[in-house]
Amino acid sequence: MESLWQDTHQLEASPDELSPGDHYDTVVAGAGLTGLTTAVLLARSGQRVAVLEARRIGAVTTGGTTGKVSLLQGTVLSEIRRFHSDDVLRAYVEANREGQAWLRHFLEQNGVDVQERTAYTYATTPEGHQQLRDELAAARIAGLGARWAPQTELPFAVHGALELTGQAQIHSMEALGALVRELRERDGMIFEGVRLTDADSSSPVRIETTGGKLTADNLVLATGTPVLDRGGYFAKLLPLRSYLLAFRVPGEVPQGMYLSVDKPSRSLRLADVEGGQRLLVGGNGHIVGRGGSTRRRVEDLTHWTQRNFPGAQRTHAWSAQDYRTLNRVPFVGKLPRGGGHIWLATGFNKWGLSNAVAAALNLSGQILGGHMEWADTLGRRVTKPAGALEALRTNSSVAVHLAGGWLKGLANPADPPVGGGDVGRQGAKLVASTTSGGKACHVSGVCTHLGGVVAWNDAEQSWDCPLHGSRFAPDGAVLEGPATMPLQNLDT
Repeated sequence: MESLWQDTHQLEASPDELSPGDHYDTVVAGAGLTGLTTAVLLARSGQRVAVLEARRIGAVTTGGTTGKVSLLQGTVLSEIRRFHSDDVLRAYVEANREGQAWLRHFLEQNGVDVQERTAYTYATTPEGHQQLRDELAAARIAGLGARWAPQTELPFAVHGALELTGQAQIHSMEALGALVRELRERDGMIFEGVRLTDADSSSPVRIETTGGKLTADNLVLATGTPVLDRGGYFAKLLPLRSYLLAFRVPGEVPQGMYLSVDKPSRSLRLADVEGGQRLLVGGNGHIVGRGGSTRRRVEDLTHWTQRNFPGAQRTHAWSAQDYRTLNRVPFVGKLPRGGGHIWLATGFNKWGLSNAVAAALNLSGQILGGHMEWADTLGRRVTKPAGALEALRTNSSVAVHLAGGWLKGLANPADPPVGGGDVGRQGAKLVASTTSGGKACHVSGVCTHLGGVVAWNDAEQSWDCPLHGSRFAPDGAVLEGPATMPLQNLDT
């Protein structure tokens, strides 16, 4: 599954080659929006910077985003208010406002198209209408100029909608391309196909990668979820996967950016790309590795679009992974037990374009000795009791899936299904079996992170862990962390 953004703006492979033993002022792990923005900001200060990317630039979340850069974010503000003080709520909005402004200015200065749009959050049920009221109240406390929308462009009835003018939408891979260009102009290095596997807490930081060892004064983890387990962030995050489809649609389509509050969620926006306009429709999200067939979720989203937009023809289908903190505010700052020189940013809850840049501004500011008031407030936040209950529910669910996966696997024999995948028993081992490219593949069915039993993702042909969101290719190669080691290949 390839996103519309990756298909219409392919970046050239980086020619840089890692030289083991090299030292950098800062090494950044992850070449998405967070990592590349952080790298550019540090390079502007004169630092010698290197970026490690396990796959290719924009391969994961940034390359699969909706491309919305909005301060109206569904029900995020009212959810934050459940867990935090109003000061934290206002700081979150200010961080996103600053991230949005920086990104828009940077892209406009670099000739990358930024399309101004009105953002809408809408409801299709009476229950959703109440959620809109709560979100509007939170927006007003945060100083955000959202209001009730007098009408929408949607071809179906709604129970109300909020609107916020002056928001933006972008082509995410074009944005990454502009960051890559500036980083290269400032002598920054990008090492693709190089995965961070470990780092110590010494000064300088000793970094281990699949391409050799490096040292750096600072290490930034911009890997979606931190790939170093210090601090136990994998237990404080919920890994979420959602789907996005592109359609050619005859006739008029909505010009605004839309997101529903009801479940299953629906996200809509119009994209102008090579080959003409596309209506982007997203939704049907779920916790990674749970919830059954992912292919059926894509098919359901396709049928919903074709019912509401007759004549719609699908051209692209893809998915992306996001992480939500249990208390809804991103984690940005120093990694515990990192010696004060390892930094992280995670938990953007599907609003990574503004949050990623805000995180980069925060991290680069701290590394260079500065500070921002909103960053200070977010960094010392205190979670309400609702946060403890959310953590208990989430981690109880992880324990249930851990036990259930092992029981299911032990009850079934291992046999590679054609066109599908399953986990079963082969002697004392749990074996994940599938047929890929006409060839049977057998790998360990146990995630290399913390021992979860993987589940088959039939839309993307991958093995996904239902505990903390690690994903693997049919041959066991790591696609996304927190795992850094592949599943054992049992065919070799």
